[in-house]
Amino acid sequence: MRASKNWLDTAAARAGAIVAAILLGFLACTWPAHAQSKSPIPEAPGQIAFEKTCTTCHANPSTASRAPNLKTLMQLTPEAVYAALTTGSMAVPAKNLTDADKRAIAEYLGGRPLDLSNSGSAQSMPNRCPNNQPIESLSASPAWNGWGAGLGNTRFVTASTAGINADQVPQLKLKWAFGFPNGSTTYGQPSIVAGRLFIGSDNAYVYSLDAANGCVYWSYLAKTGVRTSPSVGPVSGRGVTKFGVFFADLRGNVYALDASTGKLLWTKNVVDHDAARITGAPALYAGRLYVPVSAMEEGFSAAPSYPCCTFRGSVVALDASSGHQIWKSYTIPEAPRPVRKNSQGVQQWAPAGAAVWNAPTIDPERHVLYVGTGDAYTEPAAKTSDAVLALDLRTGRIVWSFQAVKNDAWMVGCVPESTDNCPKDLGVDYDFGSSPILVATRDRNSILLATPKSGTVFALNPNENGEVIWKVDLADKPAPNNGEIAFGGAADSESIYLGLEDGNFAAVDLSIGKRLWTTRLESLDDLGQPTINGENRTKAGLRFGQSAAVTAIRGAAFTGGWDGILRALSTADGRVLWQFNTEQNFKTVNGVAAKGGSMGGPGPIVVNGMLYVGSGYANVGGGLPGNVLLAFAPE
Repeated sequence: MRASKNWLDTAAARAGAIVAAILLGFLACTWPAHAQSKSPIPEAPGQIAFEKTCTTCHANPSTASRAPNLKTLMQLTPEAVYAALTTGSMAVPAKNLTDADKRAIAEYLGGRPLDLSNSGSAQSMPNRCPNNQPIESLSASPAWNGWGAGLGNTRFVTASTAGINADQVPQLKLKWAFGFPNGSTTYGQPSIVAGRLFIGSDNAYVYSLDAANGCVYWSYLAKTGVRTSPSVGPVSGRGVTKFGVFFADLRGNVYALDASTGKLLWTKNVVDHDAARITGAPALYAGRLYVPVSAMEEGFSAAPSYPCCTFRGSVVALDASSGHQIWKSYTIPEAPRPVRKNSQGVQQWAPAGAAVWNAPTIDPERHVLYVGTGDAYTEPAAKTSDAVLALDLRTGRIVWSFQAVKNDAWMVGCVPESTDNCPKDLGVDYDFGSSPILVATRDRNSILLATPKSGTVFALNPNENGEVIWKVDLADKPAPNNGEIAFGGAADSESIYLGLEDGNFAAVDLSIGKRLWTTRLESLDDLGQPTINGENRTKAGLRFGQSAAVTAIRGAAFTGGWDGILRALSTADGRVLWQFNTEQNFKTVNGVAAKGGSMGGPGPIVVNGMLYVGSGYANVGGGLPGNVLLAFAPE
């Protein structure tokens, strides 16, 4: 995604910014969709040590023939970097570094925690499944496959698939917990297929567990953290392998593994930009994998030394069996070009932005997919930023677009202090963190529900190029940069159910766009702190409200909060049916010390009589860290 070789040659000028991006890879936060902090990104020990010790050679164009550049270093594992710094070729230059500095540098460049003892692997766990029979069918048992419980990303589960009804919800009890070794933030959402649970983690391991009891079949160590929901589907031309499991990591790598054994089938990097990452789950349909591409460029591009900005969001279509790229479509069709130089003489570029943070929604009837895009990084904001795009499934061509917010050029690094890299008219950061929802209403008409961070719900007509049918604003006041709606809601044929960052939970009638009810899940006391039933549960700086994705069954909607409380609400009136405090220590089936925390990203899933949720989403300011996956079932 480079606009020219000249931009690539400015490695020395942008070294600090790129290392900051590596830091953000750990965080896995989608700053445009979920940013809480309004201060510049702080330097961390690894960043400081790298800049002080390593950039003279590794970020200097004049030494490029002798020293690997940052992009090359970022392809190494943290174990390889650590080995080079301790006993390998870099041991002498690094002799004055402490071991803590070496570990920090290794983890920043490697994009995940150092795991010298393979403590995160399945082989190190005591709960190995006694046998591992190959998967013979994907339809033998109910499944939740991918991000949204179906191609339409409705996150609504039918009675036959859920295996739980609303009357049973108050009887939900914890059945088992699985701890992620060395984990510090839980951002993976599981998929349940053929009785197996597949989930990624911030420690870069992907696990396959028995969905009933949590025993572990296998693990696979990706290059960096994996926050995308896996999808499972058939593959061909791979010998005895019948089914693959597909996911992506925070460095833009896409993977296919044998779903039964965890053996790597193929891997492919789909984007050439240091700041790029994949946060939205790739969507699998008809032998193709549709991969959304986002980036963290706006997180550090306000620095005057940074040549802002060159990233454009995209969707990439891959052949699921081979990994071959079929097409790539940019959300901003125009390539970045040099537009001016800032006060430090650093070249500036435009247009840029419109990252795709969410999982594509597939519409087989109209032969298109839908994605929501992020804000622009440069002025004037592209018309396809803060927008819903419809892309042709066969070619990737943009069929139509609907822009929810105009002129939204924004960078997290421009708040609160601005540089001349920043847009002169800083926008509101009301982009899309959530997937569009394609749902059939009671009268059998299809509508596309779009929920930007502003808190407005749009119903679009997919038959009329996204024409607005109705809209309703759920925000009581203008939403802050971190937004009112982040990862989105769940919809049945009658209503959409949405958790809001301000602590409200609301239902909207799909036929007329009218708010049906609102429940206040948290209130503020006189000190401005969140309380639950009058009990102050606030820790210093803790966020409140709901930004995690919602899941619904007939009669109940499930929502996880920043306060660590998992709740089920009646879809009829918003009454709380059940709640569970995940902010506690848990005894785990794999013997790993684990605790829960905030839930601010992926949502719970319900399938085959059980409810699963990860706890410990600490990617942005105010989140409580954790490293646990919890499984519930009614008694």
